[in-house]
Amino acid sequence: MSDSNCAGSLPISTITGDPVARVPADATIADVARAMVTCDVGAIAVGDDALPTALVSERDIVRAVAAGRNPATAPVSAVASTKLVWCDADATVDQVGARMMDRYIRHVLVERDGALLGIVSARDLLGVYADSDS
Repeated sequence: MSDSNCAGSLPISTITGDPVARVPADATIADVARAMVTCDVGAIAVGDDALPTALVSERDIVRAVAAGRNPATAPVSAVASTKLVWCDADATVDQVGARMMDRYIRHVLVERDGALLGIVSARDLLGVYADSDS
């Protein structure tokens, strides 16, 4: 088995470490952009519910600005995705990567026992595979 195959068989929970960044449901796009910079993340859960119902990414913000929305007044709810993609904490890195490719997305929410454990990005997966080649 090659190193990359070993990396791909790791449970996704092994790379889900930081607490999930969140913004309140009434946040503006500018609020989200500031939170992304402060938390150094590319996606943020919207709302305070245990399981979020929306997620906003850097791309969502760029699209909103390109469309002429005023970030200081436009609500994040106008641009956040409600079609969330989840995986179980025991899913492998390879399985989550395949799900990202199938859905053409960059972020997957990770849950364990019905609770949000973290958000995994395509960059996180790339880091796992890059480290396995070192």
